[in-house]
Order: sequence, then structure tokens, then C-alpha cells
Amino acid sequence: MPSKFKDVTHVIFDMDGLLLNTEVLYTVATQNILDMYFQNPRKIYTWDVKVGLMGLQTEQVSRKIVDIYDIPITWEEYAALAGEQIKILMKNCEKCAGAERLVKHLYDKNVPICLATSSSKESFDVKTVHHKELFKMFQHITMGSSDPEVAHGKPAPDIFLVAASRFPDKPKHENCLVFEDAPNGVTAALAAGMQVVMVPDIHVPESQRQDATQVLKTLNDFKPEDFNLPAFDES
Repeated sequence: MPSKFKDVTHVIFDMDGLLLNTEVLYTVATQNILDMYFQNPRKIYTWDVKVGLMGLQTEQVSRKIVDIYDIPITWEEYAALAGEQIKILMKNCEKCAGAERLVKHLYDKNVPICLATSSSKESFDVKTVHHKELFKMFQHITMGSSDPEVAHGKPAPDIFLVAASRFPDKPKHENCLVFEDAPNGVTAALAAGMQVVMVPDIHVPESQRQDATQVLKTLNDFKPEDFNLPAFDES
């Protein structure tokens, strides 16, 4: 039976919440900062707020949280506090289910792969300190919060357009497949003219999953042949 998906040649991965299980740690970090300023009554970092911020760049997130919770500091001060929390919490983050298996498979099969993360260089270095072998497999890495060529964060398509342009053979956008966990990332990938496989958090509502090309529970469920990529070797 023919696949309902279009063939691709290149793959672009998001990082947070997709390859590395950092999103729960971001929740802890944000709540820790809120607790510094609001004790009675306590302000809670809710999922409704979080889902709208997933995948955004550092400045975007910082501005929105300061505004939404009316924190009496500048966004720059919030970003600095968040950076301190990241250094404490993120250095021991773990890989998500199926992440290493899929990345290594595509790497071994010579499929061009790259990373497109909204993280800054400083944040990336902390999160990946124990996963260097995994991230060495990517042909290149685009870090949205530190990259001057990424003018606008997700849900704008900039980060995926920049990442695709850095493949040496300059693939057409429609030949790129994006892996994402966040609704903002899905919107960005589609705006870039790419197909997108979504591996959402269980709390992401159905209404925010519908636009994705394919939705999976974990990366272990991905079948490369659906997009005419090399299939996993039979064990």
C-alpha cells in the first residue's frame, strides 16, 4: 500500500522534550523562580501557560512569563535567573524514549540529519554534557536563542529554514522532515513547507495535534519507511 506521506531525504530534530527529557525540568525551574516572588498567595506555573511557551526562544519565554505573572523584574533579569536554574537542574537530564535509536539509525544509514533547537549555546552545553556522542551525529546544530540568522522564534519558520539551508546540498523544504514535540514547533515546521512528526506531551490536547503530519507516542513508534527513509534493520 502506498504511503500517505511524501518522500523525504533530510531530517531535522528539535531537542527539548523530543530528544532530551527537559520539559519537566523547565516546569520545576519556572516554578522555583515564581516561588522567589510569590509566597502568599503562591502563583502556579500551569500547563495552559507552559504549552504556549514550549519551543520559544529565551527572550520570548522570559518576556511572556514576566508579563503573564507580573513579576517585578525585567525579562533580562528573569532570563538570568532561568539560566541559573538550568545550570542546576538540566545537567542530569535524560534522553527520551527512542531518541538515540532513531538518530543513530539515520546517521548509520547516511541520512543527512541536523538539530534545530530554540535553546541558547549556554543552555545547550549544560543539557548535552552527558550526551555528547548523541549530538556528534548531527551534521550541524542551529541554536535559535544564540543564532543571529534566526530572526524570529517559533511558531515562525525561521529556525527550520536556517537549519535546512545549512545542509551542504541545500534540499528543497518539502524534502525535509521535522521531528517536534510542541505545538509551536509544529506550526513553525508547516510554515517552512515541511512535513512534521509530532511526539507530544500527554497533556497536549487533541486540538493542538491535528495539524501534524503524523503523531506518535514515542520515537520508538516511528517507521522510517513511511517517508521513504531506510527501514530499521530486522533484529
